[in-house]
Amino acid sequence: MTVPNIGIRDGERQAVVSILNTLLADEYLLYTKTRNYHWNVTGPQFNDLHKFFETQYEALDDIVDEVAERARSLGGRAAGTLEEFRKTARLGEDPGKVPAARDMLAVLLSDHEALARTLRTDVDTVTDKYKDTGTADFLTGLLEQHEKMAWMLRSFLE
Repeated sequence: MTVPNIGIRDGERQAVVSILNTLLADEYLLYTKTRNYHWNVTGPQFNDLHKFFETQYEALDDIVDEVAERARSLGGRAAGTLEEFRKTARLGEDPGKVPAARDMLAVLLSDHEALARTLRTDVDTVTDKYKDTGTADFLTGLLEQHEKMAWMLRSFLE
């Protein structure tokens, strides 16, 4: 494989790819959790929440693809197995349990806010430590998307 000649040293590029793969694991876990809630939501708001969760997991599916492609564009390998995601993800799961609709919203809100906080740190790291303004810009866009999804979840809870 030809090493990208894009103005970022190899070690720095690989460190950024590692950050992206950790993010990829979190995004995939959140995508899966949101899809799970879409399938299993019940209660008086079923129809609204079923459609709402679908909108969110579709957006997350796009994010997953974009993160993987960013890692590849930097000459890295994108993680792509459930085992890799399980080992790398910082977000948690509660297998076998189906929370009440309101709790689903609260869990997803917490996860989006956690990703927003992590992304803020990652933006600073890739900018200051690794001098990768392209990835910093990319991560800033993801941060904005997670903030918006969190706002929508918060609005359902109010």
